[in-house]
Amino acid sequence: MHPGVEQKLLKLTNAQVCEHLHTIQSLWSGYGTIARYQLDGSSANTVVVKHIAATPSTQHPRGWNTSTSHNRKVRSYEVETYWYKHWSKQCPKTARIPEHIGTFNEGDDIYLVLEDLNHSFPLRKQEVRLSEVKTCLDWLAHFHMNFMQHKPTGLWDIGTYWHLDTRPDEFELIENKELKAKARRIDEVLNNCKFKTLVHGDAKLANFCFSTDGQHVAAVDFQYVGGGCGMKDVAYFLGSCLSSEECEVYEAELLDHYFHTLHQAYLQQDHDFEFEALTTEWRQMYTIAWTDFTRFLLGWMPTHQKLHGYSLRLMNQVLASL
Repeated sequence: MHPGVEQKLLKLTNAQVCEHLHTIQSLWSGYGTIARYQLDGSSANTVVVKHIAATPSTQHPRGWNTSTSHNRKVRSYEVETYWYKHWSKQCPKTARIPEHIGTFNEGDDIYLVLEDLNHSFPLRKQEVRLSEVKTCLDWLAHFHMNFMQHKPTGLWDIGTYWHLDTRPDEFELIENKELKAKARRIDEVLNNCKFKTLVHGDAKLANFCFSTDGQHVAAVDFQYVGGGCGMKDVAYFLGSCLSSEECEVYEAELLDHYFHTLHQAYLQQDHDFEFEALTTEWRQMYTIAWTDFTRFLLGWMPTHQKLHGYSLRLMNQVLASL
């Protein structure tokens, strides 16, 4: 570790000694690393440090090395930093995230110092039981209701990493002419919905950390948090962990579960709108949100495994309705 970085980390954590234990992962396209550090003399035994090296990269796994791609990534890290500094403490206990210990800069690089979730949420899952899918939906429901009708100050005006305006390169490569012609309309329907909240923006299974019993989760990675319809997160999450057949079989049960938890969260707060109106609108947005993500995939990677029978059926259904 650079001596200047080490001194800032020690000061921030009130530790006497810090030791790099291991790198958890590299950031997408080589923009930095996430690492775990052991602390001596601090109230925390370990912390997770996200080192963001905001310099142009040539390591994109899909070859999307454009100025648009670079500027989007740099903006995403600015948003995440702002989220942890100014928004994260507003998250309820039912939508657990790592505590923000502090942020500092070393030159142009950014260092986010976060609670190590491994102590309470040690499991990362590639496959989940239906009950664990519901646990993640519970997190999303509480997150969405908590931030209902909040203006996304300092965040993305429109959350999610696949938002149409931020993906012009991928849009140009879409071969489905009807989808391409109606993509803007799909975007408008989603973004003009009455009920908006903050969306996580990248709520895939890999960004949820599970407790040992699988009954509780915490979420990480807030680069694309911003305003929008909660169905964007729900559709994207289900697509991240269910097969086409599972989506068909469990769609109604899982959506009902999400809205049940959303209603429980609604009853615990003081809102000036009728829950039934929210439910009606967002249920109608589900297929549109799924189609919006399908639009991105068809430009970004048309051979992606998520482009299966279920997602294409919903897309054709939406296109026929517009």
